[in-house]
Amino acid sequence: GLFGVPELSCPEGFQEAQDKALQESEQLVQKACSTPPGPETVMIFDQLSDSLCRVADLADFVKVAHPDFAFREAAEEACRNIGTVVEKLNTDVELCQSLRRLLADETVLSSLDPETRRVAELFMFDFEISGIHLDEEKRKKAVDLNVRILDLCNEFLIGTHIPNKIDKHVLPEHIRYNFTAEGNYLRIAGLHADCPDDLVREAAYKIFLHSNTQQLARLEELLASRNSLAQLVGYDTFAHRALQGTMAKNPETVRQFLEKLSEQLSKRTQKDFEMMTKMKMKLNPHNSMLMPWDHPYYSGVLRAERYNIDPGLYCPFFSLGACMEGLNSLFSQLLGISLYAEQTKRGEIWSEDVRKLAVVHETEGLLGYIYCDFFQRPDKPHQDCHFTVRGGRLKENGEYQLPVVVLMLSLPNSARGAPTLLSPGMMENLFHEMGHAMHSMLGRTRYQHVTGTRCATDFAEVPSILMEYFANDYRVVNQFARHYKTGQPLPKNMVSRLCESKKVCAAADMQLQVFYAVLDQIYHGKHPLNKSTTEILKETQEKVYGLPYVPNTAWQLRFSHLVGYGAKYYSYLMSRAVASMVWKQCFAQNPFDRAMGERYRREMLAHGGGKEPMLMVQGMLQKSPSVEDFVDALVSDLDHDFETFIMDS
Repeated sequence: GLFGVPELSCPEGFQEAQDKALQESEQLVQKACSTPPGPETVMIFDQLSDSLCRVADLADFVKVAHPDFAFREAAEEACRNIGTVVEKLNTDVELCQSLRRLLADETVLSSLDPETRRVAELFMFDFEISGIHLDEEKRKKAVDLNVRILDLCNEFLIGTHIPNKIDKHVLPEHIRYNFTAEGNYLRIAGLHADCPDDLVREAAYKIFLHSNTQQLARLEELLASRNSLAQLVGYDTFAHRALQGTMAKNPETVRQFLEKLSEQLSKRTQKDFEMMTKMKMKLNPHNSMLMPWDHPYYSGVLRAERYNIDPGLYCPFFSLGACMEGLNSLFSQLLGISLYAEQTKRGEIWSEDVRKLAVVHETEGLLGYIYCDFFQRPDKPHQDCHFTVRGGRLKENGEYQLPVVVLMLSLPNSARGAPTLLSPGMMENLFHEMGHAMHSMLGRTRYQHVTGTRCATDFAEVPSILMEYFANDYRVVNQFARHYKTGQPLPKNMVSRLCESKKVCAAADMQLQVFYAVLDQIYHGKHPLNKSTTEILKETQEKVYGLPYVPNTAWQLRFSHLVGYGAKYYSYLMSRAVASMVWKQCFAQNPFDRAMGERYRREMLAHGGGKEPMLMVQGMLQKSPSVEDFVDALVSDLDHDFETFIMDS
């Protein structure tokens, strides 16, 4: 069966696995309600969470990635059913009482270790945000709102990807071939951001981002419902609710962080826009005003012109085998960990090109498994991501339940006889996703509720972004980047050029991220919103980003991150700031420093979400960083490296 789960040798097995989990959960609920308050209560809650997550997490992956539609459908159904049960449990008064008795008993509470206490508080938090403390009528309203929000999220998400159609006669004949024809219509399915023709990019931008009444209504209802739910359960805004337990802690800190960052970036961003405008004038003298559809294209042109970084020059040095060797060697030096290819059993994997890796520590032995689903195939989503399939936890019999994760990439299938070659961007993504996988393997917590990457959103990206710093360091790259035909190492100046090229227009790129994050905060801030979401977009774009808003467009209707990262889009920037500080302070001098690797494991990876995120950062940096420190870290990363600059000049 899939992942070695015997029931899952066929799609119908999902029903069986689900029934088994629900039966187990009923028994655990009864056990929790009849157990006197103590550490065992938390253990039972965690078992309950584990029995449901073992099916839901696995189904979450299968529903998007399995090539067989019947499997995807069965997994989707299991996700929905388990989701409904979780919502019910979160409003089960008797179950909540058993936890409340524990948290109210000072004697018992003071005897709990910090991790157990935090896990108990996190479970309580889940109850509270579901409105457990409300009267029955309001509690029912909270459940209904939760269900409605889930549906709106799914509908909105689908709407963000739907192409727009336009009568082909509206577009000049010489650009029509760029779009897919459907009878008399052209289908516009994206922004065509890399197309050299300004007119094609302009048309794609205006048509793909054209406002859509239904999607607009969905977004407005989603934001209003999130706000109603937050207020119903006692928060000022949805952002206040979403930021509970994060590094930032509250919307005020996020606002401060984004404002200060924007301030520090403004001069550099202006400079970047001026450079892009000059380049546009050079290539297109008739129309030199810089527009939003120009930014990604002209920053790419400037990058390529200044540093010859054609991916084709780099790919031969980054065969998949060499990159995996590089990761293995880095983990072995830093953490004493090796990756071994493991034979899979029949029916365990969903596509024959999936590889299973065992993660083994030199003294602690087997830590868990990583399934590598790396190659493109029809119907497979084109995003790189990390899925937890099973969380680690200490079982009742004293054994450790090993974590299982999947890393999903979209690498091209190699030509026969040649290895798979990665572009520098793909190589960096592989390192990034491996950072998540290591967090999952080393976040060996007692409770699966806080295992590995089950931690605050603004902390979760730190381990993965930190890996990007390793992937961009010549000392690390030089250990594995070899030409697959000649065996020659990648020249140092090619690595330096690649790193410096990423700094071209990086301020403007970061400013764009700040704009998205600010928009997300406003949408999830005080309601009712004083303007329509489109008017807010226009105002914020002109104030924070600086390039003009284009009439009749509504970019926010394509902002799919509003679903999974509602009020938390800033997380990526804050995680990058922390990763940057950890890199500079702990690894920049020697990226293979074993003592630092051990400190990193002990202070940041080992706790999963079982410790407050800011305390983990403090433990690693041995100081408590301020908002200003975060901003300085991000901005100093934009400075050019003088040595490379001189070499290339």
